[in-house]
This record gives sequence, structure tokens and C-alpha cells, in this order.
Amino acid sequence: MKPSLLFLFITCLVLSACSKKNATPEIPLDEKVVADSTVTALFTGNFMNGTHGTVSGSAKIVKQGGNYILALDSMNISNGPALHVYLSQEVQPVHFIDLGSLKSTRGNQLYPVPAMPDFSLYKYALVHCQQYNHLFGSAALK
Repeated sequence: MKPSLLFLFITCLVLSACSKKNATPEIPLDEKVVADSTVTALFTGNFMNGTHGTVSGSAKIVKQGGNYILALDSMNISNGPALHVYLSQEVQPVHFIDLGSLKSTRGNQLYPVPAMPDFSLYKYALVHCQQYNHLFGSAALK
């Protein structure tokens, strides 16, 4: 009987891990790159659901002047605590650059990319629950 109670407890813990406690804001954002002659779109991709959430929308890397920006467009993401935006070398992040906390579960968002990573290596945009190491969604940048 005790092993089944332990299994039930662990199952409940796992299923509730990325719950709405300490959730990401849900107010839609409308941040956009100002289109001018210095803006170049380099890579784009559409988000696919991860193992612990649903996500729709797209990601693109743009270069504006000498700066790189990850633009998330038309995003709609299931909520959870400690959601972060990563540029990653793989879908399950091991080698990644943390671009910061997800600003909102909905809308258009911009994230400055520090320095100049090798985009032939960092070819995924991720929404990842940092607290529980859960992938909410990924976009292959091509």
C-alpha cells in the first residue's frame, strides 16, 4: 500500500509542478521591431508544443544596426511559473543563452540577444519553465 501512495504523491507533484502559482503575466503585449533600412530578418521558425505546455506563434532573429533581437510574434502560451526565453543549441536545453523571463503569455515580445552567438549552433528559440526544467515550446530557427 505504501508504494502506491508514494507513486500517487509523486504523480500529483509532477502534474502540478508548472501550475499557475507565480505565473507569468497574461496581459497581451505588442512590442515590435521598428521597420527601417537597418532591420534584417535572419532566421525564422514556428513554435511547436513542448512536453509540458502549449504554445503557438513564431520566432525570428533580426539584426538592427549592430544588435540582435529575438522577436516573438502572435504568441499564445499556457501559463506556468518561472517561464524563460532561451536561445538553445538543442530542443531540451543543455547549452543555451537565457534571454530573461517571458514577459507575457500573449502577444508580441522582443528580447535583446547579448553579444553575437553563433547562430549555426544556437538554432532553437524555447519557452522553458526554469523552476521545474519543463519545456513549454520550441521553434527551430532556419
